[in-house]
Amino acid sequence: MTRTPSELLLSQALATRCKIALSEGSDPRIVAGALAAQRQGLADVILVGDAAAVRKELEAQGAKEGDGVSVEDPATSPLTNGFVAVFEDLRRHKGIDAEAARKAVLSPLVFAAMLVREGHADGTVGGAVATTSDVVRAALQVIGKAPDAALVSSFFLMYPPSNATPHARAMVYSDSGLVIDPNPIELASIAAASARSCRTLLREDPKVAMLSFSTKGSARHPRVSKVTEALDHLRTKHPDLDADGELQFDAAFVPSVAATKAPGSTIAGQANVMIFPDLDAGNIGYKMTQRLGGYSAIGPVLQGLVKPANDLSRGCVAEDVTQMIAVTVLQALDRS
Repeated sequence: MTRTPSELLLSQALATRCKIALSEGSDPRIVAGALAAQRQGLADVILVGDAAAVRKELEAQGAKEGDGVSVEDPATSPLTNGFVAVFEDLRRHKGIDAEAARKAVLSPLVFAAMLVREGHADGTVGGAVATTSDVVRAALQVIGKAPDAALVSSFFLMYPPSNATPHARAMVYSDSGLVIDPNPIELASIAAASARSCRTLLREDPKVAMLSFSTKGSARHPRVSKVTEALDHLRTKHPDLDADGELQFDAAFVPSVAATKAPGSTIAGQANVMIFPDLDAGNIGYKMTQRLGGYSAIGPVLQGLVKPANDLSRGCVAEDVTQMIAVTVLQALDRS
């Protein structure tokens, strides 16, 4: 069975430890997950927030600063003034002055992103309290979109339960958390980014299924055409990528169905990267796989940024935080 991000990292003898900044540093779940990651050797952690509140929570969990756990308070950090100058320069074209830049940098989300941008951390994780839109906004404004990405998108890592059927497997579901209605070029970019994420986080060769309610021309509709156009763009720009479409989910996932609906396809029945045509399908699909199929879902993970920044569900638990730290480390190593 495919190993989780934490298991992948634990299996590697890393010469250096990455540093991950957590923007909600006083939240009990964040502290517990961060401490677990640090103790397991997955990463060193920077807890961002009011210093007194963070240290109080550390103490409540039997820990303190030092040995890979540090605290940064935007209100008192010696880094803040420099970050204010950088942020003002970044956002001057949007009318941001020094006063507005300071207000922004005092936000833990922005401060954590600045730690990444300026090289004090290798990635950042937030979203246990903040909304996805706030997490993404801070990442885009401060860290920025990667030059080779058409847009920033998201995905979920889906891991099957121990009692799953024989053809069950770990998969990437994208986009299931961010881009509402991508056009064909954007959908192709999401697919390419998701294929890279598959290699980085599942350590498997990607087999990309462009999903639809139609398989190989079984239906005609503009929504189907959008998917086939996206596949054309993907194949033109990434000819070596193993991708096919349009495919219904059962044709992409179940070998016996694939043999009937898409004979001759190189990925039908064995796809491990599922590209949904829009956010409705992606979000519904991952939740049904999780709740009815018993799969574990890690995400939403962001892709397409210069350096990694990731979102958490506001219903997350400490184990989710630890896994997301591991994901962020693997992304940072891939970008290095």
